Amino acid sequence: MHNSRRKRNIIMVSLLAVLAIMTIGYAAFSTQLEIKGTSNIDSRWEIKIIAISAGTPVGTAENAVAPSYTDTTANMNVNLYAPGDSMTYEITIQNNGTLDAVLNSITENNSNNPAIKFEIAGIKEGDTLLAGETTKMTVKISYDSNVTGQPENTSADYTLTLNYTQKASSGEVTPPVTTITPDDLKALAVTEGDGLYADEYESGRYIYKGANPNNYITFNNETWRILSIEGDGKIKIVKDDLLPDRIWDSTGLNNWDRPSDIKTYLNGEYLESITVNKDKIEPSTWSIGGIIDYNNDLAGQIADENGTQSQIASVGLITASEYLRANSNKEECGNLSLNYNNYYSTCTTTNWLFKKTTYWTLSLDASNSYYVFYMHSSGLLTSYGAGLSNGVRPAIYLSSDIILSGSGTAGDPYIIV
Repeated sequence: MHNSRRKRNIIMVSLLAVLAIMTIGYAAFSTQLEIKGTSNIDSRWEIKIIAISAGTPVGTAENAVAPSYTDTTANMNVNLYAPGDSMTYEITIQNNGTLDAVLNSITENNSNNPAIKFEIAGIKEGDTLLAGETTKMTVKISYDSNVTGQPENTSADYTLTLNYTQKASSGEVTPPVTTITPDDLKALAVTEGDGLYADEYESGRYIYKGANPNNYITFNNETWRILSIEGDGKIKIVKDDLLPDRIWDSTGLNNWDRPSDIKTYLNGEYLESITVNKDKIEPSTWSIGGIIDYNNDLAGQIADENGTQSQIASVGLITASEYLRANSNKEECGNLSLNYNNYYSTCTTTNWLFKKTTYWTLSLDASNSYYVFYMHSSGLLTSYGAGLSNGVRPAIYLSSDIILSGSGTAGDPYIIV
């Protein structure tokens, strides 16, 4: 009877979490050893998952299938039926080798369902795992208790990568890390394919284009993406996953400067929640000019966005033109009019900012004081009432003196050093 009731529940969420795919790095131990004579070296690098708990449920949460693991992966498949449901797993990792290790980085990637949350605890970057020792981490998967209606998306995929490297011995010099500046990134600019392009509309500015360019960056221990490198050297980044749906403003007006509810939230409660790299945020001017719906003149649209209205803030959102400029298919998707005509067939395949989820932009509709542009889950970029709810994808500027390491791929994102 109980199971039947749950099967009928219209707010059931099914989710697959693929967790803890370890990338084992050898760091200083990566060179080949050539040993001559009668001595022998028996060094062994072996870090692996050795256990996963059955899961501790809250509410009506249950395993769809029993959790499982291999040496390098842990797999969980859980059904969440109602807001507040959660399942927490404990994963045990052992250093079964003879070399001490350190957790160099943690990378999270998920399919960005705002109704489903993933939280990890018990492990953090910089933790040492000595030879023969074990460590434990917990993964909590939950149905957001703030969700009040049936979510449009009822599943989520999640991957957590733990990158372990050899710990330097006492007195040993750790190999140097290659560092990258904003100017170094500009030197990687391309003229075709996915990558960083010189912005043809704003001199000195560079913007990432394509389906999936190598612009991943870790910020606040989360996965973000680099949107652009500004003319003054600041790096603009956008969160890869979305925050829960939120109205633009309770008055229904598209007035960011009021300040709007969404601006107050981003620069108050949300800003306070950032605990890592917060000192790298550079309060900046956010252009909030209104644009004309379905404009076929992108240069004119950018001029409208950069018009007389602007505000200094630490956290904002992307503009409608930035979404269009991130598309590498300029011929079919390079302005509002083209995107409107081709979003259903072409434009979603060549734009990394497309998320299959609805979220706000910063751009106002000049023809309607109640409307703000937003990105629909279908790929349509259009305007919508400010008093209604959409997902929130924060954007921030990092200071121009920032130093990075990494290659920008999903598996080796840029890291602030």
